[in-house]
Amino acid sequence: MRTRFIVLLIAAIIYFFGAGCNSGSGSAGLCDTACFGDSLRFTGNHILKPYVLVTASKCQADTLAWSYDGMGVNRKVGIEDFLNERVYLNRKYVRCFFRDTAYAWVLFNDCATGRGYSLKLPFNKSATIGRKSSNINNLDPKFEISDELVAYTDRGNIFVEDMATGKQAMMTFGKNLDIDYDALHDYIDSVNITASRIWVRVKIDDKWTDLEKDISLK
Repeated sequence: MRTRFIVLLIAAIIYFFGAGCNSGSGSAGLCDTACFGDSLRFTGNHILKPYVLVTASKCQADTLAWSYDGMGVNRKVGIEDFLNERVYLNRKYVRCFFRDTAYAWVLFNDCATGRGYSLKLPFNKSATIGRKSSNINNLDPKFEISDELVAYTDRGNIFVEDMATGKQAMMTFGKNLDIDYDALHDYIDSVNITASRIWVRVKIDDKWTDLEKDISLK
């Protein structure tokens, strides 16, 4: 009887501390953060072969490089330095869209937090890189978004852009929300976004609310 009591007590302690360690509002990791050991290369269909290359160092995605035949320069940035934070990438949660030799979009999610990012990489020597760190990417299985679109939030609205044309639309939440982008699902549960409609389930005043809007990209 005494032995059984001790076993039950130990089990209760393990459960208590395990629950404590997993409490809180932070999002669970989206994907495996195992070693990112090999480079990842995307190539566009244009005759000049535009490409985007993600290289690795010490099991981390280290450098982003992009160019095309005849561009005259290979542009590159250190990922951690450019984003001002370390992100853990898995090749299954990175995708790339090419607009000929004008630019490429790179969309990815941090595996540790699920946070979404997008980078718009210009195929010339000096134009500014577009950067968003509050993306709602369809790499996340709860976010259904047409593949030609990129979406992000500024805590008060959802913005949608066609990656090929630059045409945009938006929908408001009706108020600014205190969204933690590293725990996005605590605030935005799911979305369904097409070129003609935005639907979102969002937490407003501690209540899950469904919002919907017909849109026209302009």
